Parts: sequence; structure tokens; C-alpha cells
Amino acid sequence: MISLTHYLVLSGVLFALGFYGVLVRRSAILILIAVELMLAAVSINFVAFASYLDAKLFTGVIFAIFVITIAAAEVGLALGIVLRIYRERSTANVDEASTLKW
Repeated sequence: MISLTHYLVLSGVLFALGFYGVLVRRSAILILIAVELMLAAVSINFVAFASYLDAKLFTGVIFAIFVITIAAAEVGLALGIVLRIYRERSTANVDEASTLKW
């Protein structure tokens, strides 16, 4: 049986990798992937705590589904913005996006 500690360590490692990716990367697409990794870590925490505290209640699973839904909407909007920036500047670098003047 896998204990709760294993899930928490996995979630912590995923969140740390995502946080590192957000801080280090300059490409907007890679930053989006890092944010999705962080959201996956949060979903793992929700499901792990829900299954270990009370397996009959589905609150953790419901929150995880809510996080996945919000993440899908966030990726859709962010990819639209990144595509628009790429068409305007021919780059997906976040440093170039900060100097946009309409």
C-alpha cells in the first residue's frame, strides 16, 4: 500500500519542478507547461487527501476536476494570447512581450 507520504513527496517534486520552470524559462509555451505541472501537483494533493481522510466523500476528486477544468480554460486563453504575440513580434519570448505597445 502506498502511503500518503509518497503522494505528498510526488506532489512536492512536481510543484517544485513547475515553480523552477516558471522562474527559469523565457518561452511562454514552456511557462504554460510549468504552470500545468504545478496544477497537476495540486490535483494530486486533493485526490490523495480525499482518499486517505474519507474514501466515501468525493470532495477532493470534485476539487481536482474543478482544477483540471480551470486549467483547460487557462491554457486556451493563454495560447490565444501567445499566438497573437507571436504573430505581432515573431517570438514567444516573455521578455519581448513585456515591451508591447499597442
